Amino acid sequence: MDFLQTLDTQILVGAAVALVAIGAGAVYFYSSRKPKGCLDPENFKEFKLVKRTQLSHNVAKFKFELPAPTAVLGLPIGQHISCRGKDSQGEDVIKPYTPTTLDSDVGYFELVIKMYPQGRMSHHFRELRVGDYLSVKGPKGRFKYQPGQVRAFGMLAGGSGITPMFQVARAILENLKDTTKVHLIYANVTYEDILLKEELDGLTTNYPDRFKVYYVLNQPPEVWNGGVGFVSKEMIQTHCPAPAPYIQVLRCGPPPMNKAMSAHLDALGYAPEMQFQF
Repeated sequence: MDFLQTLDTQILVGAAVALVAIGAGAVYFYSSRKPKGCLDPENFKEFKLVKRTQLSHNVAKFKFELPAPTAVLGLPIGQHISCRGKDSQGEDVIKPYTPTTLDSDVGYFELVIKMYPQGRMSHHFRELRVGDYLSVKGPKGRFKYQPGQVRAFGMLAGGSGITPMFQVARAILENLKDTTKVHLIYANVTYEDILLKEELDGLTTNYPDRFKVYYVLNQPPEVWNGGVGFVSKEMIQTHCPAPAPYIQVLRCGPPPMNKAMSAHLDALGYAPEMQFQF
């Protein structure tokens, strides 16, 4: 009888140990899986605005809540989302935007938006208040990045074209296993037009050997040590990596700037595969 009781006890203990092991394995399996993103590439989903920060007279940062505190947006590096809203006439309008946050920023995503007087989607963001919802679909975009696929990036950005550049730069620099260097030329009209300047200067401070930024202003203040006028071939030669294998130059700005930068890069010897336009 004692033998049978001992045997029953051993069986129960063994079963308990097995259940604990199975449970621990399941926890490890599910915790080690990459969280599923909240985006849907085919259908618009609604995200609640929880904070709005006015950065200047026509620029604001919008923080949107994800369904759970541990949820991620699920946006690949360098890709964008489509946002849907209403213009001043009440008509639907859809425009692409790149969040300034990454999937390492869990539970929310942020958009830095420059609102133009006649912009149709700008009207929607001007009217957006905390508690309102934004319709979002994605991810979208042709850009694909794997750590180490290039030795260095040159980046040519103008105005709100800084947002995809900032997202890519952050992802590279915050990945301790990625040694890629980033050289950014960022052009604006006035000093007040520079978006994300504090964040960009923070990257320069935190990653001095891997991130460089050169600001260019068309109408600089009296005291200014950056570039003046429009981005030139000479500026690109000085502040971007020279044409070579495993070098790529990204560009994003107003159409006239993109056209001019493409001509500059061609003239400087950057092959088509060394260039990418967002």
